[in-house]
Amino acid sequence: MNKNLIITGLPGAGKGTQAERIVETYNIPHISTGDMFRAAIKNQTALGLEAKAYMDQGNLVPDEVTNGIVKERLAEDDTKNGFLLDGFPRTMDQAQALEQIMVELDRKIDAVINIEVNTDVIKARLSGRVICRNCGATYHKLNHPPKVDGVCDRCGSTDLYQREDDKPETVENRIRVNQEQSQPIIKFYGDKGILHTVDGEIGIENVFTEIQNIIG
Repeated sequence: MNKNLIITGLPGAGKGTQAERIVETYNIPHISTGDMFRAAIKNQTALGLEAKAYMDQGNLVPDEVTNGIVKERLAEDDTKNGFLLDGFPRTMDQAQALEQIMVELDRKIDAVINIEVNTDVIKARLSGRVICRNCGATYHKLNHPPKVDGVCDRCGSTDLYQREDDKPETVENRIRVNQEQSQPIIKFYGDKGILHTVDGEIGIENVFTEIQNIIG
């Protein structure tokens, strides 16, 4: 199977869970912007060092640097049987750059999987999320609480916290910004005929079955 995929959806739509399953089932690398940045910085590539300079000052990494890091990553050996891009493209400029990268690598994006969830559901999902500061395990006050209240199942730490951007007042703004950002990209891939929208509220198993039908 050689499938080059993009997964998209609002924060809290369940992208991370489905991405894990896709990667496991189809044995393709999960390429997220955060991981790419971390790897490029760790390997001290020219673009990685450039990205680090922006991040150290608290600035957004400009598109041309991000696009360069994406191109370097997609040219690596482990992507030859396909890949799953997550968190990229975020802007129309990045989407156009990805088109160009694909041409240069003589490849194409086969499918864009868009997980759609009602914004009220997303607000409830995000506002309930808590994370273990020690090992990074993620819980949810309603859907997936730790077995013992306030204690991490994985490492036993009692240092569970809520991220600033998961607090209710921040969540609304995050959703709005993400919607505004993603609409043109969703239209772009819809016009190309490769966008597949999946209802993210039908349960993890059913969502994955739908995704498998799309990937084929």
